[in-house]
This record gives sequence, structure tokens and C-alpha cells, in this order.
Amino acid sequence: MRILVTGGAGFIGSALVRHLVGETDHEVLNLDKLTYAGVLSSLAPVGNSPRYRFVQGDICDGALVGRLLAEFQPDVVAHLAAESHVDRSIDGPGAFIQTNLVGTYTMLAEALAYWRGLDGERKDGFRFHHISTDEVFGSLGEDGYFTETTAYDPRSPYSASKAGSDHLVRAWGHTYGLPVLVTNCSNNYGPYHFPEKLIPLIIIRALGGEPLPVYGDGSNVRDWLFVEDHARALRAVFERGVPGETYNVGGDSERKNLEVVQAICATLDRLAPRADGRAYAEQIRFVTDRPGHDHRYAIDAAKIKAELGWKPQVGFEEGVERTVRWYLENRDWWGDILAGRYDTGRLGLATA
Repeated sequence: MRILVTGGAGFIGSALVRHLVGETDHEVLNLDKLTYAGVLSSLAPVGNSPRYRFVQGDICDGALVGRLLAEFQPDVVAHLAAESHVDRSIDGPGAFIQTNLVGTYTMLAEALAYWRGLDGERKDGFRFHHISTDEVFGSLGEDGYFTETTAYDPRSPYSASKAGSDHLVRAWGHTYGLPVLVTNCSNNYGPYHFPEKLIPLIIIRALGGEPLPVYGDGSNVRDWLFVEDHARALRAVFERGVPGETYNVGGDSERKNLEVVQAICATLDRLAPRADGRAYAEQIRFVTDRPGHDHRYAIDAAKIKAELGWKPQVGFEEGVERTVRWYLENRDWWGDILAGRYDTGRLGLATA
């Protein structure tokens, strides 16, 4: 198949592109604006493949999107391009509305026009796959799980913008008949993760001897999904999923934020001990909580497991070890980012 991936230079998008080019015979066109979190070096392992092509551009540019659809003739649009960091959405929500809502509308409008021009099997087989987040569901208490029928209750500018984009996609499916798929995933982690997110941030700050910030008392809970497992899930959905359906993707790995940080510290203690012999956990510092911080997210992924035969293959302990090893072995990758566009400083304290 031919697959147009938006946001393919981002964390999850690049994992999907690497998987598709490296593990399948599909052809991939990657459309990415290369904002601060778009890192082309994340695609170096597949950059020379004849089945891969990159175009720098904005999903809000309808003329560009329409031209690429006409030229590339994709069977699948895997739409991942989005502003994704909650703290940044607190400081500057406007970019999230533009990219996540206006950009998704533009993609839908152009995809609909393209799909209507297809014939026969190609029209029947086309899929518009929108990749979203479990944060659209709001916050859970100590018990229960998000399912595909959980009511939406977004609490941050980021999650509100993603909730709106989810609704747009489903509306285009219901109103115009566009064959759409939606997936909502839990927190991803793994190699090539931009350093503003929790796990790479802690690894990098620990190695630099800096304080390791934990919001509040560290009791907030997330379900952690290894990014390569997520890439396999996305492929399963657009290859075998039923148009109009939603699939939740989770890692079966709930952990408190403090437990995540402690696991990273323990792994670093083994793999890269501090020169003074002390434990990395001594660098942990509790800081002012994120405004409106959701208490717990947890995914029930029973549907995708039963209907599409997918399940996570990488447990949390293995995933953390693989991630820490990757950051230790690829200091040039994240060193270039720190030198040019991100200093690991605190975001998300501003009031609108």
C-alpha cells in the first residue's frame, strides 16, 4: 500500500515510518512541518529507502495537501501531525487550536475530495486513520479504565484540541461517508522521544547531574506504551480495522509518575553509575504541580486485542531498559536538540 503519514518526523510518527519502511513492503510519504519537535535524524535508518519520501509542509496548507494526495495516490492517510505537549498548551494554546483543529479539518477536506475521485476497489479500500490520545477522556479515579465508549471530558487546551479533532473525523465519516478510523493511545515512550517529555527529560537531566522534577507528590498515574508496540498497533488498525470504528491502544503498564522516575534512576544506577557512587534518585525534587493535572489515565485495550489480534510485546521494565540504553548510546541525537532548541527547563506554569 501507499501510506501518507502526517507528522512523520515526530516521535510516534517516525516510529511508524521506521516500522513501515523497515518491516513491510508499503511505500511511505512523510509530510511534516518540522516544528521544534520534528527531528529528521529520527528517520536516518530509513532515509535512503526507495520506498520513502519526505516533504516539508504544513497540514493547514490545503493546496499542498491536495497536490500530494493527487501525486502520491495513497491508500491510507495516517494522520499524526499535532502539537502534543500539555505544558506547552498551557503556555500557548493558540498553536494547538491551529494545528490540531484547523489542520485536521484541512486534511479531512482534502482527503474527502481525493477519496471521491477514486474508483472501485481503491475507493472501497481507502482509509483515513486519525491518531489521538487517551487524554480526551479526562481523569480517572483510582479504579476503572477508558474504553471506546467512555464519554469525552478533556481538561487541558491540548486534550480539548485533540477531542475536537476526534469529533471532526467522526463527523466526516458519518456525514460524508469518508472511511475513517480513530485510535486513542496511552502515554508513549521509547527511543527518539523529544526531551520535553517525562522519561527522556529525566534520563537527560539525571546524566547532567541536574534536579529531577516530579510534579506534585508524584502520585499521578499513567499507562505506558512502548512506541514500537504502538507502531504495530497503528498498522494493524489501518490494515485490518473496520471503517467507522475506534480502537483504544494501551500498554498494560500503569505506573505512578514517581515510580517511573525511580525506575529510570535504578536503571541508570546499573548502566551508568554516578562518578561519586551515589544514587540518581537523590536528584529527585518535588515541584509545583501542573495546573489542572489529571490524576489517572488507564486504557482498556480489549477491543483491539480481540478483533485485530494486537497486544503489547514490550513490558515496562524491558521498555525502560531499552530506552535508557538508547539515550546512553545516542547522545549526539539529543545533544543536538539541547544545543539548538530545548533546554529542559520547566514549561506550563503560565496562566492564560
